[in-house]
Amino acid sequence: MWYNSRMEEMYEAGRRTLASRRIAAFAWCVAVACVGLGADLSLWRDEAPAKKALLEYVEAVTREGSPDYVPPSGRIAVFDFDGTLFCETDPTYFDWLLFERRVLDDPTYRATPEQRAAAESSRFGGKAPGLTYEREKLMADAYKGMSLEWFDSFVRGFMEEPHAGFANLKQGDAFYRPMVEVVEFLAKRGFVVYVCSGSDRQILRAVVPRAIDLPPHRMIGSDSVVVAEAQAGRDGLSFTYGAGDRLVFAGALQVKNLQMNKVTAIKREIGAQPIISFGNSFSDASMANYVLSRNPRKAIAFMILCDDTGREYGNLEKAEKLRRACDPNGWIPVSMRDDWKTIYGAGVEKRVRP
Repeated sequence: MWYNSRMEEMYEAGRRTLASRRIAAFAWCVAVACVGLGADLSLWRDEAPAKKALLEYVEAVTREGSPDYVPPSGRIAVFDFDGTLFCETDPTYFDWLLFERRVLDDPTYRATPEQRAAAESSRFGGKAPGLTYEREKLMADAYKGMSLEWFDSFVRGFMEEPHAGFANLKQGDAFYRPMVEVVEFLAKRGFVVYVCSGSDRQILRAVVPRAIDLPPHRMIGSDSVVVAEAQAGRDGLSFTYGAGDRLVFAGALQVKNLQMNKVTAIKREIGAQPIISFGNSFSDASMANYVLSRNPRKAIAFMILCDDTGREYGNLEKAEKLRRACDPNGWIPVSMRDDWKTIYGAGVEKRVRP
C-alpha cells in the first residue's frame, strides 16, 4: 500500500513538473516569437501597450496550431489614411491643401468666388472647413474637365513642395513612420492591407506608394464622378467609349468614404470582413466596429490619438475624447506621444509658430 501510494505521489509530481516545463516552454516560444516580431517595430517604444497587443494578436492568428489561427486568405487589414498613416493636423488635410493650390496658385484655373473665399479663409485665416458636402462640392468642381493623368501629375507636383508645418519635410513625405512599419510588418506576416480613406481615391493612388508598397486596387477612397471627355452629359448606358478618348472629372462627388460608407465600401470592394482596423477618429468608428462585430475570427481595432503637441500639432481635447471611447467600444488606443519613438523620422522638425 505504501509502495503504491508513494509511486502515485512520484508520478503526480513528475506529471506536474512535466506540465510546468511544457507551459514554460510554450511561454518561452511565445516570448521569443514576440521578440522576433517586435524587431520589425523598432520605431515603437517597447513598453507601449498597443505594440504589445499587436504583437500578441499577430502571433496568435499566424501561428499554426493556435486556436486563433487565421489562414492567409483571411488576413485582411484596413487602414485609414489622414491622421492614421499620414499627417492631417497641420495645417489641414492634404486634399484641402491641394485645393488651395489649385484655386490660389494655378494660373490655368479660374476659381469661382466661393472657391476663392474658402481657400483664402483657410490659407490666410486658418479656418479650414469641416468635412461637409459643401466642402466636397467645392473641391470636386475645381477639377472639372481635368483628365485623370493631368490630375495625377498635379498631385505629384504638390507632393514635392516643402511642408508648411515641418522643416526638412515635403508634402508627399508626411507619413507616420511607425505606422509605415506596421503595414510592412503585417505584409511580412501574410496580411493583405487596404487603405480605406475619406481622401479622394486618385489622391491616394498618387501619395500612398511614396512610402507604402500597395497596388492601386487596394486603395479605397472617396470618389468623384468620372466620365469620358466626349461623353457630353450622356448617360453611360447610351455612350460608347471611343478610341482616343480619355477619362476626365465631371466636377461632382460620387461618394464620401467616411463612417458607414467605409463599411459598405469594404464589403463592396473587398468582399470579406477584415480582422484588423486602424483609424484615428470617430469617422473611422463604423469601420472599427464592423471589424470587431460578429467576426467569426479573432479581430482587433486600434485608434491613433493625436496627443503629441511637442513633435506634432496635436489636439489634447480631441485625443482624450477618443481615448474615453476606446474601452467601451473595444478599441485599443495608440498614443503618438507615448508609444512612438519618432513620428516623421530623423531630421524633421516642427516649425515654431510666430
